[in-house]
Amino acid sequence: MVKKRITLKDVAERAGVSYQTVSKVLAGQGSVSTETRARIQTVVRELGYRPNIRARNLRVQRSHLIGYSWQPEPPDLYNPILEKFLQSIIQSAEQQNHHILTFAWQQETDQLEEYHSLVQSGRVDGLILSSIDFNDRRVAYLMDLNFPFVAFGRANPEWDFAYIDVDGGTGLRQMTEYLLALGHRRIAVLAWLESSRTGEDRLQGYYRAMQQAGVSYEKGWIVHGENIVSAGYDGAGQFLQRPPAERPTALIGMSDTLAIGAMNAAHDLGLTVGRDVSISGFDDAPLSQYLQPPLTTVRQPIWEVGQRSIELLFQIMDDSAPAERQILLPPRLIIRQSTGEPNQ
Repeated sequence: MVKKRITLKDVAERAGVSYQTVSKVLAGQGSVSTETRARIQTVVRELGYRPNIRARNLRVQRSHLIGYSWQPEPPDLYNPILEKFLQSIIQSAEQQNHHILTFAWQQETDQLEEYHSLVQSGRVDGLILSSIDFNDRRVAYLMDLNFPFVAFGRANPEWDFAYIDVDGGTGLRQMTEYLLALGHRRIAVLAWLESSRTGEDRLQGYYRAMQQAGVSYEKGWIVHGENIVSAGYDGAGQFLQRPPAERPTALIGMSDTLAIGAMNAAHDLGLTVGRDVSISGFDDAPLSQYLQPPLTTVRQPIWEVGQRSIELLFQIMDDSAPAERQILLPPRLIIRQSTGEPNQ
């Protein structure tokens, strides 16, 4: 189990002083009493605090590069969310006189080797992570090393690290509540793989909304699969080929990609989306408003995620003990014509 990372703020709280005082004492600077200095050093030993030497050295010698890696999509797929996130961190980093060093990784490779090389060589001043999952080895490695990084997403609940994330659970709860308000009771979900932390967070929002409304749901109404169009198509097909009285009247795709697959499946089965079955997504990808019919979805503030990730990373690199290290941003429900009242 990865232990909670001890920060300057933890030392300061235990010692009863400001984090600026702790920073100055550990750097051999400032004028404090012998008693205060001794108390701080005692707390440092008791808590096992390790100064972020890398961050301290960055003040005088920086590479002016921020590392960012991602898992590339297959050639025939496109991820507009991570594309927008990348554009945002590039712009924000350049405003801080830094550039983004990107490197792709494949699922079968040991990406920790690349991280180890970047950190030990001093080629990057900090790292941005995305596509975070449970037991994420990158997060555990960088936490143990105490190297500056910020993640777009959450991992294990007990791990203490800096992240910016969108509250996907709230987003899917809002979508489910909207469908319930339209009169839907048979609501199914095209979900991501169960190993996905982001997917599980979103799914909890569906469960909360259904339970609070007192609406029972079948276990079989949740279908897990990869985040690809064909998975949405196949999953929706399983539901929509049931007899009309038994099939869900609404499908929630955990992404716009899955929702697009579901819309194609409905069309091939002779159903009209928005009338015979309501279909919604999550992300508000640029093309979702131009589908026929336009897709009801949940919009993520991705540009803000990127900006705040860079802002938080620079605070960590400067060892300035940011007031907030774990930030959840609210999503927004976007209602279009792919959803409507049930006609059965």
